[in-house]
Amino acid sequence: MNIATREAYGEALKELAPNEKIVVLDADLAKATKSIEFKKVAPERFLDMGIAEADMIGTAAGLATCGKIPFATTFAMFAAGRAFEQIRNSVAYPKLNVKIAVTHAGITVGEDGGSHQAIEDISLMRSIPNMVVLNPSDAVEAKKAVYAAVEYYGPVYIRFGRAATPVIHNENYEFKIGKGEILREGKDVLIIATGIMVAKALEAAETLSKENIEATVVNIASIKPLDTELIVSLAKKIGKVVTAEEHSIIGGLGSAVAEVLSEEYPAKLKRIGIKDVFGQSGTPDLLLEHYGLTPEAIVKAAKELK
Repeated sequence: MNIATREAYGEALKELAPNEKIVVLDADLAKATKSIEFKKVAPERFLDMGIAEADMIGTAAGLATCGKIPFATTFAMFAAGRAFEQIRNSVAYPKLNVKIAVTHAGITVGEDGGSHQAIEDISLMRSIPNMVVLNPSDAVEAKKAVYAAVEYYGPVYIRFGRAATPVIHNENYEFKIGKGEILREGKDVLIIATGIMVAKALEAAETLSKENIEATVVNIASIKPLDTELIVSLAKKIGKVVTAEEHSIIGGLGSAVAEVLSEEYPAKLKRIGIKDVFGQSGTPDLLLEHYGLTPEAIVKAAKELK
């Protein structure tokens, strides 16, 4: 079953609507971001701010000072890019309880092209002090991440995708900010993935197993705070690491893991991600193939680690 994580975001907002502290703001994209689901059930707490992302973030900050839990929603490019200053200075600097929930992240935005494909947003957001950065792998985890964000006091950046992706969790899954998840265990290579690349990492592990290479697969939905204890402990046992993300290899999951390993336990590492280039227009599947974000690319990287 394939479900877009943005769909799960809309469902989570609808379920959370009875909580009168929650206010949802959107920048004229409610149908696309699925925040419209909240508007259907709580229109008095839904604010369409128009195409004015900086104003939206500033308004969300103001609402947070009044005890509300605002979810500021737009495309990843417009939040992390256009409203960076407001996120940094008006939300994170005073550590206000604002949730920045973005959709259409990564190259699977597809035909919208390179101008709309946010492949730098994780890098930008994780560099901001006080900011929590979450990148769920499927619809189940996406919904639980929204609930976790409500329970956490402080700024949270949650990243959702446009395209439908495989559901790999069941409803009993427990999500915790700052914790990674072991999905599969193996002794030969460690694959650490985030977002839509988690399902592809599991596919890669199946292929590797047929060639007698057993992989441990770890889902890192919490990019910041990062589960450094889990990463280091597994790196010590296995020694070979591949990271996979639908994001630039500069500043994203691959960088975060490299930073940890370089300080705690240097291990052989290969990073799967966008190689310092912009995206382009095309279908999601064609773009993933073109930029090497595939199970086959993960398999190749794992085999190259000697």
